[in-house]
Amino acid sequence: MREFLEFVIRQLIEFPDDIVLTEIPSGRTTIFKLQLRRGDVGRVIGRGGQTIHAIRALLASSAARHGQRAVLEIME
Repeated sequence: MREFLEFVIRQLIEFPDDIVLTEIPSGRTTIFKLQLRRGDVGRVIGRGGQTIHAIRALLASSAARHGQRAVLEIME
C-alpha cells in the first residue's frame, strides 16, 4: 500500500523528492501521514477535494483486499 501511495502522489506533485510518507501501524488499521510542500498540497487535494477522495477510496479498497483498514492524513 505504501508503494502505491508514493507512486500516485509522486505523479501529482511538482516536487516529488520532498515527500515524507510516514506509516503508523495500529492493529488492523494503518495510518499514513503525508508531508509535502505547501504548494503541492493543493495538487493532492484537487478541486473540491476530488483527488484526495479518489486516492483515499483506492487506498481503502486496497487495504480491504488484505483484510485491513488504511487512513491517509495530510500534515501541513
